[in-house]
Amino acid sequence: MNSKFLGTGVALVTPFKSDLTIDHDALTSIVNFNIENGVEYLVVCGTTGESVTISKQEKKEVIETISKANMGRVPMVLGIGGNNTAQVIEEIKSTDLSNIDAILSVSPYYSKPTQEGIYQHFKAISEASPIDIILYNVPGRTSKNMEVETTLRLANDFKNIVAVKEAGNNVSQYLELIKNKPEDFLIISGDDDLALGVVLAGGAGVISVIGQGFPKEFSEMIRLGLNGKAKDAYKLHFRLMDVIGYIFEENNPAGIKAVFEALGLCKDRVRLPLVPASNALKEKIKLFVEKF
Repeated sequence: MNSKFLGTGVALVTPFKSDLTIDHDALTSIVNFNIENGVEYLVVCGTTGESVTISKQEKKEVIETISKANMGRVPMVLGIGGNNTAQVIEEIKSTDLSNIDAILSVSPYYSKPTQEGIYQHFKAISEASPIDIILYNVPGRTSKNMEVETTLRLANDFKNIVAVKEAGNNVSQYLELIKNKPEDFLIISGDDDLALGVVLAGGAGVISVIGQGFPKEFSEMIRLGLNGKAKDAYKLHFRLMDVIGYIFEENNPAGIKAVFEALGLCKDRVRLPLVPASNALKEKIKLFVEKF
């Protein structure tokens, strides 16, 4: 069992200053805030990190800032995915992966490949990657579900494919994956609202958006879940339930950045085509944070 990725991983935001350049000081503070409050690993440049609107050079700088702040304290997972297989492989080969423990690679979006196409895409990535791979299924964003059979086929065929971040918001799909997976393959929840239930059913943990805003409570909830302490874990889940709904109400990561603004950790700025959370939503989030 790859225990590096048990528990709570957080899909870090990329904080921006008012002029929309990257705020590296804020990023350093967010990394420290999360590690000091018990998260198990960091996910860098994923969807929540606005990976599609940051340049290659900026991505490099973000990785450097996070590595420097982390100082090897927790494992790091880097988002490298896309719908151009050759380009994904090129990026894997040209990226310095010396501080990175695994790649998180999203199932191809927009192109809508068949299940065989998805399989061949990840086969090619597996063969090119010098480090472990976490598959990422998020049909709400890719418009194509990676079926259970495809995930399990990849899990069985490639040793460096060690986990899936499953974010289909589909309980029966989670349960089928947990029931039929190879013993050492990890099923990681990508749905904050379902994460505890997934863990109690035998999942390995979560890659969370809200976790980075409330790292102490969220990572404790998941640890309790991994230890089968459902009652205590659900107490924490119910405390966080409203804010999990709020942050996804408009767009991600505008919601979580509004949380960080309320916490005084970074501005709520996002890059177009995303826009910041509406004033009404920010007010709700601010009130929640104050009460919490």
